Amino acid sequence: MASMFQLRLEWLFDNKRSGGKAYMTDTAVAEATPTSDKPVYSDKYRGTVLGILVAVYTSNFIDRTIVGTLGEAIKVDLNLTNTQVGLLGGIAFALLYTILGIPIARIAEKKSRVNIIAICLVIWSGFTALCGTATSFLQLLLFRVGVGVGEAGCSPPSHSLITDYYPPKARATALSIYSFGIPLGTMIGAVAGGYLVQNVGWREAFVIVGLPGILIAIIVKLVIKEPPRGHSEEAGGVAEASMKEPAPSLMQVAKRLWGTASFRHITAGVTLASFASYGTGQFAQPYFIRNFGLSYVEVGLIFGLVGGLASGAGTLIGGFLTDWIGKKDGKWYALVPAIGLAIATPLYLAVYSNSSWMIAAGLLMLPGIFHYTYLGPTFGVMHNMVEPRMRATATALLFFVLNLIALGAGPPFTGWVIDLFVQNSFAANDLGTFIATCPSGKAIVGASAEVGAACHAAGALGTRYGILAVTLIYGWAALHYLLASRTLAADLKRAAAGQ
Repeated sequence: MASMFQLRLEWLFDNKRSGGKAYMTDTAVAEATPTSDKPVYSDKYRGTVLGILVAVYTSNFIDRTIVGTLGEAIKVDLNLTNTQVGLLGGIAFALLYTILGIPIARIAEKKSRVNIIAICLVIWSGFTALCGTATSFLQLLLFRVGVGVGEAGCSPPSHSLITDYYPPKARATALSIYSFGIPLGTMIGAVAGGYLVQNVGWREAFVIVGLPGILIAIIVKLVIKEPPRGHSEEAGGVAEASMKEPAPSLMQVAKRLWGTASFRHITAGVTLASFASYGTGQFAQPYFIRNFGLSYVEVGLIFGLVGGLASGAGTLIGGFLTDWIGKKDGKWYALVPAIGLAIATPLYLAVYSNSSWMIAAGLLMLPGIFHYTYLGPTFGVMHNMVEPRMRATATALLFFVLNLIALGAGPPFTGWVIDLFVQNSFAANDLGTFIATCPSGKAIVGASAEVGAACHAAGALGTRYGILAVTLIYGWAALHYLLASRTLAADLKRAAAGQ
């Protein structure tokens, strides 16, 4: 069944058969092309390719995280709990996103990565627009599953392309620039989503942010060229020599990726950091609405401009800094994230425990700079640990673990924790249960002013305590990166030697 499914995907993603004549795949071309005949890509063109892939990843994250911006409006309109809102941003999206990532990545080791990215971009953009037509929690849940299906084909082939365009010592920088799509997408989603939900509506917002992805897909197909596999490896190196062998199996990639204690700790670190990030991120904007009474537009500007700029700076700094300092000692590819996350943890606690929204918003600039330093180094280490035709699969395997746990469980877990704190806080008033008395967080029609105030206070306080509790997980992630730094330099040297 699995092999038949993969063959169907291969047929979909490979458009190189015409009139009954089979043309060589890009893998075959790479194997047949001598090292001396490698195509030469200018820095300008490589930058263009990277810029387009950043736009793709930005679209990916706008569509992925837009529920965080629209969540409060959806919650009220469809009468949902915090846990249900968490499910829309978590397991509904992550389930097929993580499962399909692996077979699509296996195809990306052989077929056109450009075609895969373009087709998947059309799919997830279309399903994002369809979310605006949902009239129930179940419909919206199913459309979010569709968004996840499309987005499964984004990062594995994109990472593989980037590592063929950029050499090993520049990959953390290139991948941090690609990862800039995360804060950029979050920033655009927050600002545009906040404006749209307040002035147009949450349904229209889904449609408006979804459709531009189709235009980006056309640009991907027309502009990006498929480079030979291993194009940027050092001449005569182990990785380049491996291109003469068949593509490694899934098990071979898994053993190579997690065969060292250092990368197992890095996997734990990135998963825990992302768990806390996805979880708190889903409810960070509702926190400011519930605790300070800010409008959607105001909250969108805070998280888009303040939070987005900070996390964007941290993402780029992490890549540039580790590529620079890592030349002297490979352990810095783990130490930089460890230090960054350790500093970010108390800063986030200060943001979400402050009683002034202006101070909290101002403080929000600081933790993002340190928090997101882990992205570029993590992905750079991953790709330098494996061979060229392992890289799409390695990305999918890491994302399988990362997103199933972090993206799948982070938002619903945080929503569940918030619901627990909310219910406990409301119970102290002896006014009944929160769910019965305050559906969707607001008092039932005809309730007294006392009940209305109690509903609001419990919702605000529970959201604060829930976010603070989950924020502590960042410190746990920092510990794993610190443990990875002990043996990372030696493990990278062995990987470069093919051991």
